[in-house]
Amino acid sequence: MATSSPYPTYPADAGDRAFRPVRWWQRGWVRYGALIILLAVSGLVILALVREQTGTEGFLVGLGLALLPVPLLLAAFRWLDRVEPGPWRNLLFAFAWGACAAALIAIVANSFATRWIATTTADPTSADTLGATVIAPVVEECAKAAAVLLVFLFRRRDFTGIVDGVVIAGVTATGFAFTENILYLGTAFGTDQLTGDRGIASVTAATFFVRVIMSPFAHPLFTVLTGIGFGIAARAADRRHARRVLLPLCGLLLAMGMHAFWNGSSTFGEYGFFAVYGAFMVPAFGLLTWLAIWTRQRELRTVREELAAYVFTGWLGPAEPFALGSMGARRLARDYAEYHLGKRGAQTVAQYEAYATSLAFLRLRGRQGRAGADFVVRERELLAELWKRREVARPALEYAARVNAPAWPGPGAPMPYGYSALPHAWPTVPYPAYNPYRS
Repeated sequence: MATSSPYPTYPADAGDRAFRPVRWWQRGWVRYGALIILLAVSGLVILALVREQTGTEGFLVGLGLALLPVPLLLAAFRWLDRVEPGPWRNLLFAFAWGACAAALIAIVANSFATRWIATTTADPTSADTLGATVIAPVVEECAKAAAVLLVFLFRRRDFTGIVDGVVIAGVTATGFAFTENILYLGTAFGTDQLTGDRGIASVTAATFFVRVIMSPFAHPLFTVLTGIGFGIAARAADRRHARRVLLPLCGLLLAMGMHAFWNGSSTFGEYGFFAVYGAFMVPAFGLLTWLAIWTRQRELRTVREELAAYVFTGWLGPAEPFALGSMGARRLARDYAEYHLGKRGAQTVAQYEAYATSLAFLRLRGRQGRAGADFVVRERELLAELWKRREVARPALEYAARVNAPAWPGPGAPMPYGYSALPHAWPTVPYPAYNPYRS
């Protein structure tokens, strides 16, 4: 079996690093501990502030109503991230940062700025307007962008393109909107109680309709622009430092501008809000949704194209690039392995799919000149992980590729992307005696 790398020109010691003493503040457990403490303290403080403004009953009502859109939004971003799933810890950090740290920064900064403007101008109405259309978009988008920046800087291996930026930004904004909705819905419930209404009355219902039914995607939509900027910067070559700084900054400015336009829609007249919603927000949401789905499909095409090189060197089977470049074939391969080998087999195939996808994107970065000095080391690590799981994963993927193979158009037709052999030439899958776990 050939074991040579597709990039033999790279030096064998490209990933070696000189020994350096590690300071105590550079240790991983110290950084993780400090981050957990920061988020926990922020969560406790924001909990106390929101409860103080809404009351206990209002807080519980707001919490229950604000939870409703969260699973749907998280499921949508997780679906988008399924081609090359990021670690759960990144998503957990992003949601916690948005719900705790970013929300706390926004509440404190917005309140301080609004009071300062009201005191300076002696006009509470203009202070509220300026606070909503100028101060809030700047403060809130910067606070949410901080989570994307931290993942971009410290989890660079997990942040490789636009989809990663969209997912981290969207999950962060989902957490932020969750906390903000608790505050607004709880306050609305308190207003209804002061007017003598019982239960969820008119103000609470109207707030719920606008924030949860009509525009649950508002905050994710704004912050996704920042994530796209970071995602494009992640695909830029390391030497283009100006581009890596300007692109995220442009995304952040666009997010602030869209946020300000949305917040200021209520000042555009009686129907200003609905006009902005229908003519601007819905088309923008549709455009970004299309962009995210198109990017996801392009990632699958990248997997098919880049993994073909490893078929010729013997690391992958002929059918694997196609199977790994189709989400339906991936799912079928996991189901096939689970049927024959149980959950352990399905888990092994899922790991094989994840490592193969990482290998495809690593090779793409290498071919584009964006790979780091540890390219060869990382490539060998991924190939070793695939090799350990090949006996379980290869038959399942070959079966899935055969079942999902599209109809061949006939002799002389061009071969689809990622095909290294015709469907009828793929190896026969051994069943029902498929059980690599037997000794």
